[in-house]
Amino acid sequence: MSISANNPSLKSWVEVPTDSDFSIQNLPFGIIKTPNLTPRVAVRIGDKVLDLKTLFVLGYLENLPYELSDFDSEYLNKMMKRGKKATRDLRNRISKLLDVNQADLQKNQHHVDQVLLAVESVDMCMPIQIGDYTDFYSSKEHATNVGVMFRDPANALLPNWLWIPVGYHGRASSVVLSGQSIYRPKGQVKPVETEDPIFAPSSQLDFELEMGFFTYDGKPLGDSISTAEAEEYIFGMCLFNDWSARDIQKWEYIPLGPFLAKNFASSISAWIVTLDAMEPFKVDSPKQTPEVLSYLKFDGLKSYDINLEVAIEPDNAQETVISRSNFKYMYWNMAQQLAHHTVNGCNVRSGDLMGSGTISGPTEDSYGSMLELAWKGTKPLKMNDGTERKFILDKDTVIMRGYSEKDGVRVGFGEVSTKVLPAK
Repeated sequence: MSISANNPSLKSWVEVPTDSDFSIQNLPFGIIKTPNLTPRVAVRIGDKVLDLKTLFVLGYLENLPYELSDFDSEYLNKMMKRGKKATRDLRNRISKLLDVNQADLQKNQHHVDQVLLAVESVDMCMPIQIGDYTDFYSSKEHATNVGVMFRDPANALLPNWLWIPVGYHGRASSVVLSGQSIYRPKGQVKPVETEDPIFAPSSQLDFELEMGFFTYDGKPLGDSISTAEAEEYIFGMCLFNDWSARDIQKWEYIPLGPFLAKNFASSISAWIVTLDAMEPFKVDSPKQTPEVLSYLKFDGLKSYDINLEVAIEPDNAQETVISRSNFKYMYWNMAQQLAHHTVNGCNVRSGDLMGSGTISGPTEDSYGSMLELAWKGTKPLKMNDGTERKFILDKDTVIMRGYSEKDGVRVGFGEVSTKVLPAK
């Protein structure tokens, strides 16, 4: 598949810093507003944002299957309703308009001044109205580590884990945008195993390093999406911090799994990177043994090489990077997750969010949660300010970053940053 916007030789007339996540080969979508502009669809390039509503009004998006209302919107959902081909054609058109060798927009300074805004002059909004949210549990390293800590080290993985992409239905209403603080959750915890539970704020608040993906409208109820078709139903990806309260989770998760330990908050990054933009960064998936069932088999490359890092920034102190991992470590890929999600006839809709599950690598410095990094509190992490962390403290800010890089082209996600406030 050839996507013109992915051409690694493309250069833009818009200045893009060397280490920017937002090259002309990226062009992620988001929602912006300013004191003078209503919420609208925009694209990021370098340290600028391109206002697609105004670009449409000025006639630069003619002969594409869009209407003004698709861009004059507080969410990307209307635009996404047009489907995969329309998104691809739109991104290709924007790429052409920003190409240093194309004069149409570049030479019209009056129009450039209207459509190109400094990123610091805009406020980012929640990009997508999320209908449903599903979280998977797809890192073999993470699942093994948790199994070793809480169950039998000799049988760390549950019997079904190597057969199905395990998942659960989460809570869409508490998904928040990067930059929005969250409150420490409260619930039932059991500090002493031999005593009754108590009601208290969580003392084991944790992050989970994940990637999220958003779907287009899927097939009708009763139909399934195959692994071969899955990518046609995926709009794009974001960074995803799926917060967890480990002490609440430990007491509540049997028999039905996560509930209050997870539904208090999940944080996403503001710019949605299209799956098309990630095409050049596909890599082989980990070998799956035993052989998966037929509906989970796939051909070609379905995993993605995305460098990830997590930092903790204590209040009024320098941040400390505590983990460096990679999305390519995931045992179950997105195509398999979507195929499994729909194999029973479950329908997905435009704007549904799927979380990858915690992304842990094979080494101790590549684990994707405090639970693993500090090994259930037995190996506290040293911060640059001299303090230690077993779990996340009040007024800590957790920052996740991610990018892919190949052949001199960098496509990144920016960051998802969230400060923890004391329990209400």
